Amino acid sequence: MEFFSLAKAVRLRSHHDKYLVAEEDEEHVTQERDGTSRKARWTVEHVDGPPHVLRFRSCYGRYLTASNEPFLLGVTGNRVTQSLPARLDSSLEWVPVSDGAQVKLMTRYGNFLCGNGGVPPWRNSVTHDVSRRTVTQFWIYWDVDVVEALSSPHPATDVKAAAAVPSSAKLSESSDSFSAPVHKVDGRSVFYTVADDTGNVNDNVEWLHLTFIGTSVPELTQRLKEETKLEDIIVCTRNPLNQHLIPLCLQLPPNNTTVQLVVVDANSKVAKKFNI
Repeated sequence: MEFFSLAKAVRLRSHHDKYLVAEEDEEHVTQERDGTSRKARWTVEHVDGPPHVLRFRSCYGRYLTASNEPFLLGVTGNRVTQSLPARLDSSLEWVPVSDGAQVKLMTRYGNFLCGNGGVPPWRNSVTHDVSRRTVTQFWIYWDVDVVEALSSPHPATDVKAAAAVPSSAKLSESSDSFSAPVHKVDGRSVFYTVADDTGNVNDNVEWLHLTFIGTSVPELTQRLKEETKLEDIIVCTRNPLNQHLIPLCLQLPPNNTTVQLVVVDANSKVAKKFNI
């Protein structure tokens, strides 16, 4: 809740380094790279009654809504839209769940706001879905930028908690077209797991997490050696289409983008297949 305790307006950045935006048709919600548009600005409303329940209102005055409409027939996940119902109901309500330097936004019925990636029609779409223990589990994580702050904490918020707004909730000037946040995130979130001897990954086990500053793969490799207690490792990513392991050789992406990595023992069978 501390992410939003002093927030009057925020913008939300997905795992794909894209911002949650309200489209001009006043119905659709998508993701865009450009976070300077007023479409990426969401006004925070604290719901009276239940603690830690929020509504998010777009620049068009409509609410971020967890609809009952399937995104694709036969596929898990329902559409997230903008709406302004005559009666404000639970479909407009979101419960923030802090997870390290990021937040998950949960509906009152246990689904999570999900910024999707991949090929069309999934690319840039926004749904609400159950938390899945696959590579897509990272799509429910959001960075919070506070673009306009309240002059005092919300009455339902503990003042001590309000004073402890995390560094991930960045504050910037308020305007119709606002600039990038003044404060940068102190490091990126790195989710990782260790593959078995043949390169298989158990997606039914929750991935581990650390915070890393910089873009150097050798430095991150050393950090992962310390974390996993393995003497010699190869750090890999997974091909999103076929899940094959690919050794990470280049620098990490800029802007503290969250990454998920697979650690491979350099003496394993799968490591011998890598041409490095």
